[in-house]
Amino acid sequence: MTVLWGVLILAGLGLILGFLLALAAKLLAVPEDPRIKEVEKRLPNANCGACGFAGCHEMAVALVDGEVKNVSRCKAGNKERNYDPIIAYLSATPGPDGKSVKVTL
Repeated sequence: MTVLWGVLILAGLGLILGFLLALAAKLLAVPEDPRIKEVEKRLPNANCGACGFAGCHEMAVALVDGEVKNVSRCKAGNKERNYDPIIAYLSATPGPDGKSVKVTL
């Protein structure tokens, strides 16, 4: 009987803590600019670090935030397949604040 109580208490505690974690995930979620995912799709996704960032996601964040102005900093990409689509997308798509990012080769 004591084993049953232990199992019930642990199961109840697991349910309560699981619910609290799910609630915290909803309430504390940080929204990300949707342009980051689109720019990341247009990068070569080599995650080589040759651009000076840890991977393509960080490079996409820097491009969207305007920290990096030269998309050719990505050494694994090429002009037609990667650079031109990123430049066209960022110049045509404004961010949540209504401003477009100007990036060059």
